[in-house]
Amino acid sequence: MIGNTATATATEMQNNFGRYLALVQSGSEVIVTKNGKEVGRFIPRAAAVSYLTDSLTGILKGDTDIDQAKEKELKERYEITD
Repeated sequence: MIGNTATATATEMQNNFGRYLALVQSGSEVIVTKNGKEVGRFIPRAAAVSYLTDSLTGILKGDTDIDQAKEKELKERYEITD
């Protein structure tokens, strides 16, 4: 999570975009909801780059077996036990 976090409905985001943009520019994260469910996040660019590079770290180093990582992710996502 980044600094402060705000939550806004899609309608609030649309009607007050400038306000939420200012929050993101100041380093905050905005969680966007629709019908009570999270549909996205509005985050500072630096955080987006950080998330992407962190998720690719093992792959970029070449020390990750893609098939093994995919299998592990699917097992965790669908709670499959061996």
